[in-house]
Parts: sequence; structure tokens; C-alpha cells
Amino acid sequence: MELRHLNYFLSVAESLNFTKAAAQNFVAQSALSQQIAGLEKELGSKLFHRSSRSVTLTEAGRVLVPLAQRIVRDVEITHMEMDALAGVRRGTLRLGLIQTPATSVDIIEVMGDFHHRYPDIEFAITNGPSEPMAAAVAAGTLDVAVVGLDAGDLPAGVDGLPLAVERLVAVVAEDSPLTGRKLVAIPELVDGVQFIHFARGSGLRRRVEAAFLRTGLPPEGSFEMGQILDMIRLAARGVGVTIVPHTDVLEAERTAGPPFSVIPLADHDAVHPVSLAYTSARLSPAAAAFVEEVRTHLDPPQSRPAPSPINL
Repeated sequence: MELRHLNYFLSVAESLNFTKAAAQNFVAQSALSQQIAGLEKELGSKLFHRSSRSVTLTEAGRVLVPLAQRIVRDVEITHMEMDALAGVRRGTLRLGLIQTPATSVDIIEVMGDFHHRYPDIEFAITNGPSEPMAAAVAAGTLDVAVVGLDAGDLPAGVDGLPLAVERLVAVVAEDSPLTGRKLVAIPELVDGVQFIHFARGSGLRRRVEAAFLRTGLPPEGSFEMGQILDMIRLAARGVGVTIVPHTDVLEAERTAGPPFSVIPLADHDAVHPVSLAYTSARLSPAAAAFVEEVRTHLDPPQSRPAPSPINL
């Protein structure tokens, strides 16, 4: 079994299209098909169901995907470690980012400082919900990820560096009867109006549903949105009410959208933790340097030490 065979397999598994996979790997489709057939023969199992209209993974193919991803990543890390010994500063950092920014550390600033220090390290950015990205860190398909989860929510084997704990607040239209309240309980907030949830699988969705459960109400939203700014704008227009981290309200207030009211929640446990997820047991030199960079930004600016020198 050769590494390129696994790369060919992963390309087909991702695209479920032999033509696209061949183009991605700069080989003829016939050659790629022969390599996949050879891999199937070596493993003694068919990896794909093929028809004139579709390509799907077999059970054996589904089992092979995470194993192949791990093997390919381990080989990449081996090359990077050897580069580190030789003092070569290069590589790729696969970074996952949620929509909600952390209050105590500016990840964009971290990325800028990191790039200035290691200009030959390339970023590969993934934006998505927290839970799938944390799972990707555990599987080794992401190096690090900023997620809306605390350490206790992370998968086994994944470390969490706390970045912030943000207050959750309610957002309602400016002409809402609740406007002017100093605090609001969730039953009052959703009484007779639609609730706008964030996407499933996100840390925010997990925290909001937990807040609903503490009131005894079922965590049922009328509908959900995939962009926090859109949730705030809809609430501002009276389409419903929503709950978001306070930093997202500050971002929305800078836009030219309709005015809205922000009310603190009576539930003091309604918070949104933000963490940097990584696996210390399988950390590439580039990822280790990024974690170190984040740590320096968590310190007060006047007391920040220079990051420890790391050969990449």
C-alpha cells in the first residue's frame, strides 16, 4: 500500500466523483480507477459502489476513511518534524473558527502576529459549528480550532485552552414590550413569539438549549439560522426573539441595520465559553507554535513574554 493510493481514495471518498478526484490529483481518470482497484484488491474489500449515475462508499470504505486520514496526517507530521530538526520554517496550519469572537483574545490579531513570526506557514481555514470542529481535532483533520465549548464538552483526548466566558443576552425589537427591562427570564422572553435558534451542533445552540431546560421548557425553536448577525437582524425587525453572546451584539451595533434592544438574562448560568481545542499528544510544530502564540495573547499586553522559539 502506497501513500498516494490512500490520497486517491480520500479524494474519491470526499467528492464521490472519480472525474473530480482525478483532476484534483492531476492524473487520468483511468489511472486513478486502476489505483483504486489495486487498493481494493490489496485490502480484499470493495471500497465504493459504482453505477452510471453515482458513487457511494461501501461499509469497508466508510471504515477506511478515518484510518486513511490518520495515516496521511501522521506522515505529514513526520515530514514537518524532520523539517523542524533541520530548522525549516514551513508547513500548513489547519485552523477551525466559529463565528463568535472571544473577548479576551483577538484570534485575527493572533493570526497576524503568527504570520509575521512564521511567514512560510500557510493557513487552511475551516468555519463551522463547534461540535463537528472539535471532532475534527480529535480525528486529526484539524490541528487546532476555536470552539464555543469548555474543556468538559470536548471529545476524549482533546485539550482545551479557555479563551473567554461570554454572557448570553436576549435580543428583541426596539418596540417590544420587554424593552427597558433590566433582566428577562426565558419563559417571559418566548411568551407568544417565535424563538430564533442558532445552527445545531454549535456551542451556542448547546448553551441556549441548556438554558431552556433549566426553566423546564422544551428547547423547541420556531426556526433556526446559520448566521448570528441574521438572527439579530430578524429579531430587530420583530420576526422573533433570540439569545446570542454579548460580543455579537457589539458587532451588530456597528452595522447599519435596524435598532434593537438587548436585555440581560435572569439566568446567570447562561454563558458561552470559548476555547482553543487541540491535541497535545499529536501536535505538529506549526500547531504547537500557534498554541504558544495564543497563550501569549491571553496575558495582559504589558506582561506578555516573547513566545518561546520553536523550530518549524
